[in-house]
Amino acid sequence: MPTRLYSVVFDAADPSAVARFWATATGWPITYEQPEEVVVEPPEDDTGTPTEPGVPLVFVSVDDPKLSKNRVHIDLNSRSVDEQREIVERLLAHGAEPADIGQADVPWVVLADPEGNELCVLDPRDGYAQAGAVAAIVLDTPDPSALASFWSEVAGWPIVGRGDDYASLARPDGQGPQLELIRVEDPKVAKNRVHIDVAPYAADDQAADVSRIRGLGASPADVGQGEQTWVVLADPDGNEFCVLRPRD
Repeated sequence: MPTRLYSVVFDAADPSAVARFWATATGWPITYEQPEEVVVEPPEDDTGTPTEPGVPLVFVSVDDPKLSKNRVHIDLNSRSVDEQREIVERLLAHGAEPADIGQADVPWVVLADPEGNELCVLDPRDGYAQAGAVAAIVLDTPDPSALASFWSEVAGWPIVGRGDDYASLARPDGQGPQLELIRVEDPKVAKNRVHIDVAPYAADDQAADVSRIRGLGASPADVGQGEQTWVVLADPDGNEFCVLRPRD
């Protein structure tokens, strides 16, 4: 079976503080916390079944400073104009700042979290009716159509929309956030501070999946990881991502 998109990982100077912000942003609980790593993920009921669709947000301790606009960011969902306004006000009260990335007059609101990671609070959209608090994981690229084919194979999500300036991928069941590739011409200037993790299924072989993904156009990447249980690769645009060990 192919790998699938498993989590979104943020580099953070203070993982606990940034995770708490994102727990407030999403309404999701912190499910794991250590000094070097904190995880925020969708809530579960008494049987361990998630009560809303989504992927874990993982915050890891990294000292590197933020040098430029992130090439990966999160779009937050809203169901009404009033809810959009409430989310923005709540985030501003918890350390967010307005951010200008050249968006001009748009119906969504661009903010930055306490460590400067850009995010959007979207206006209500029918296209995200099956998403939870996170509407989309957004990746900047100069060629959305070409990169969509790569990420569809790596994330295990089919392409559900495509145009000159964008491509959208979604889980096969249509639930949860979309992976959206947006045309942005800005060059990549440093290691991404936000990246995607993918994982093989429990019965699959990590090395075989890494070989398959390299055959799709990925290349090995060295971000100072040393010997780890995961493998760091870069997509055809140079965006780093990790292939985790097989898991359920």
